[in-house]
Amino acid sequence: MAKKQQSILFLGFLLVWLIGCKQEKKSQPAQKQGSTPSITYATGFTVKKEADFTVIEVTAAWPGADNFKYALVPKEKLPSITFPQGEYDAIVGTPVEKIVLTSTTHIEPLKQLGELKNIVGFPNTDYISSPEARKLVENGQIQNLGMNDVLNTEMVLILNPELIIGFSINEENKAYHILERAGIPVVYNGDWVEQTPLGKAEWVKFFAPFFQKEKLGDSIFTEIEASYKQAAALAKKAKSRPTVLTGGLYKDVWYVAGGSSWMAQFLKDANADYLWSNTEETGSIGLSLESVLEQAQDAEFWFNPSSQTSYKELSNANTHHQQFYAFANKKVYSNAIEKGETGGLIFYELAPHRPDIVLRDFIKILHPELLPEHQLLFIKPLQ
Repeated sequence: MAKKQQSILFLGFLLVWLIGCKQEKKSQPAQKQGSTPSITYATGFTVKKEADFTVIEVTAAWPGADNFKYALVPKEKLPSITFPQGEYDAIVGTPVEKIVLTSTTHIEPLKQLGELKNIVGFPNTDYISSPEARKLVENGQIQNLGMNDVLNTEMVLILNPELIIGFSINEENKAYHILERAGIPVVYNGDWVEQTPLGKAEWVKFFAPFFQKEKLGDSIFTEIEASYKQAAALAKKAKSRPTVLTGGLYKDVWYVAGGSSWMAQFLKDANADYLWSNTEETGSIGLSLESVLEQAQDAEFWFNPSSQTSYKELSNANTHHQQFYAFANKKVYSNAIEKGETGGLIFYELAPHRPDIVLRDFIKILHPELLPEHQLLFIKPLQ
């Protein structure tokens, strides 16, 4: 992989671990009454069923974001329902048949729901790894739309999607504002902000209402939840708790996963002794190489050492890496090894929505006797 691409991937690693005019709305109020479906783990969105439509509220599209409120209305009912002006950030007719996605984490939920066929555009399609989605890229159904923060708005307007699922780290995305003014609904997705494995996976329930597949979304998540809990219960039977180091150097700073982060939760549920588990950070913690050596030189396992995927690369990046027990004993594992055919990392696309498989990978590595038949998918040994 080229040096520039490695830097982009590592910045993506940090982002994952760190964590206009609106559509015209009519002034007559719509009838309201309904109940709120159960959202158990996710903290960044809510779904509420009204009499004639569904309301999705995204409360954490990015850290510190304002709330966004969306009305999802069956297409046959759109002409007969009116809304007070400004009440909703977008009104979307369902089921959606032409959709633009902007993050690889959006691919798997649509695959689970059987809706890949409705994707018409994506920024930088090389990052898509799903074999099923790649076929749609290759046959021209999914168009390459540039980069997320500078979407090719002319191409999007030509495609004329019914919905854009937007990924953003702040409100300064000019392309989204241009497309909203053109009448294309933009709905923000904040799955990347969630800090628990099951919280991220539960965002399938965010996608399901756009296709009128709420029951399927619930069923998909229920199976993943049960599988995850089963794996966590198995891990408790382990007779040891190996010590663990995470992360690696970026320039002169070593970023380890905070004790309240997504990664730390996996390690806790895998019955590992994570050496920074008592910290409160939900993202990464920046440390010096010296302080990491002092605390974790003897750690038995080391996960996700920056973008390096071989011991030679890791040694060439910094010879001090050789001082770690995990390096000397070939106990270093990475989520950056398994790539799609055009270089996209499978972990970033699939893992947030299959935490049960991620957890089984960790258990297989840390306690191989508990899962003798499991084949590693996401977390693999350095080459």
